[in-house]
Amino acid sequence: MNKDGPVLIIEDDLDDQFLLEEIFKELKYSNKIIFFADGEAALEFLIHGDQNPFLILSDINLPKLNGIQLRQKLKTDANLHLKCIPYLFFTTIGNHRAVIEAYSTSVQGFFTKPNSYNELREQIQIIMDYWKHCSAPNYFLSS
Repeated sequence: MNKDGPVLIIEDDLDDQFLLEEIFKELKYSNKIIFFADGEAALEFLIHGDQNPFLILSDINLPKLNGIQLRQKLKTDANLHLKCIPYLFFTTIGNHRAVIEAYSTSVQGFFTKPNSYNELREQIQIIMDYWKHCSAPNYFLSS
């Protein structure tokens, strides 16, 4: 886990992208934020990019390659698996079936988007602070 790496946000809703961008600016995390509107573009970036992301926040309903499909592909790619990138679902779908399906892919978290800006800000802060304090197996390789 690269705690200084970019946060990848895979979200096709432009309003949600705008809100998340504003919240990250307000919270002043040093991590770069990179948005993708579909799972396919995010997969290409992860496979061919030279950056090691800190965290992935992914919607479930995405064009081209949905969040569940993307997570399954990342989980089976040996090189990406070794990077220990936390993968969290961040979606409006909060039903029992969606949660079960998400966790069947060994996702590290499932969050339902709140309705208010302040709740969304608090949720992002909790997520970021938790993962900033968390250790991963590859964290010790660079120490």
